Amino acid sequence: MRSKFRIGLVQTACSTDFQENLDKAVARIREAAVQGAQVVCLQELFRSQYFCRREDASLFDLAEPIPGESTAVIGRIAKETGTVVVASLFERRAAGLYHNTAAVLNADGALLGLYRKMHIPDDPLYYEKFYFTPGDLGFKNFDTAYGRIGVLVCWDQWYPEAARLTALQGADVLFYPTAIGWHPYEKAQHGAAQLAAWQTIQRSHAIANGIYVAAVNRVGFEGEPGDELEFWGHSFVSDPFGVVVAEASQDREEILVVECDPAHSEEVRRNWPFFRDRRVDAFGQISSRWLGQE
Repeated sequence: MRSKFRIGLVQTACSTDFQENLDKAVARIREAAVQGAQVVCLQELFRSQYFCRREDASLFDLAEPIPGESTAVIGRIAKETGTVVVASLFERRAAGLYHNTAAVLNADGALLGLYRKMHIPDDPLYYEKFYFTPGDLGFKNFDTAYGRIGVLVCWDQWYPEAARLTALQGADVLFYPTAIGWHPYEKAQHGAAQLAAWQTIQRSHAIANGIYVAAVNRVGFEGEPGDELEFWGHSFVSDPFGVVVAEASQDREEILVVECDPAHSEEVRRNWPFFRDRRVDAFGQISSRWLGQE
């Protein structure tokens, strides 16, 4: 049985200053480590404001190679604090080829591996298909200094297949670096339901897979009238039974530190043996786009 370990979720607001955001991330990793976190996850695209609110080719200048400046700096703070860090970055892979990528830095500062976001949205103020090539590394696990983790990114969180394929590789925790919020004109009518759906789908992944799920969002208003988003925070950790064991506020920068116990997953899976009872012989059609008449 693997040992318990503590995860830290860093929920912050982002400024328009690239360096300021990196400096803040370094400071918050240190704070999380002081609070006992051993695996720290930053929010999606933490180095900038959420630039996908509009299609602008000049914003490709925000992308960086991996390894690069951010992984070098985060690697140093990971080694200094003895923490594992999940850092979500705008990756420049080649000219004209960019990804939304989560880098995992181990506790010795080494780059342990990458996960490239697989599901890319294209909605009003979330024009990610303009910027990101879909991931080509598949769904992955990472054996860190403290535990085995899986990483998916934001829009991936709505797909049970992604959570299942990641959990099936043995992860103790599934992290979702995220940037999600309200269109201000929709908030009054739909805001509560949107937030509830976001939390419910991720809690369902925790239940269906008997795994801890950690979603790490940002806070604050970004953009100008017409392309403004209010990021709703509420970073949270669900245990394998679907219980929300920690949750951040809607509008404040916060650090959550939560202990994850693989023995709890073992207990839940013994009583809810969903992996045992899966009819894997009958799931062949799941890779079809559609099974209806049309």
